[in-house]
Amino acid sequence: MAQIKQSTKPVSSKSINREWHIIDMKDQVLGRSANEIAQLLQGKHKTNYVTYLDMGDNVVVINAKLLKVTGSKTDDKIYTYYSGYPGGLKEVPLKTLLDRKPSEVIRHAVSGMLPKNKLRDRRLARLHVYADEKHPHGDKITK
Repeated sequence: MAQIKQSTKPVSSKSINREWHIIDMKDQVLGRSANEIAQLLQGKHKTNYVTYLDMGDNVVVINAKLLKVTGSKTDDKIYTYYSGYPGGLKEVPLKTLLDRKPSEVIRHAVSGMLPKNKLRDRRLARLHVYADEKHPHGDKITK
């Protein structure tokens, strides 16, 4: 019997090459941009993508406070969290959260678009969100 030559090379964690991407959120729609960011964090744009490895790139998001949302979400969308104590349910509207912490709005949207598995926290750690144009990663971004 003749041996079959393997045409695809197996991917190992040592062969992962992480790049840096910068995304400007100025006048960009939150959901569409969050989808693009999630794809970059997963590494789905790479030709050797496999689901069981964390192959994604680093993503720097600037101008987070200038993002747009469609419809009346600025008034209607509410983020809730619970402190664990009786009466500890907190509700924060999108408009207020954009004023206080615009990075949390993007991080929450991207987190919801990533797969819910053990790689999620590692992928979110490579997401760097800044409210304005200043960021300390200028030397790493080559594009």
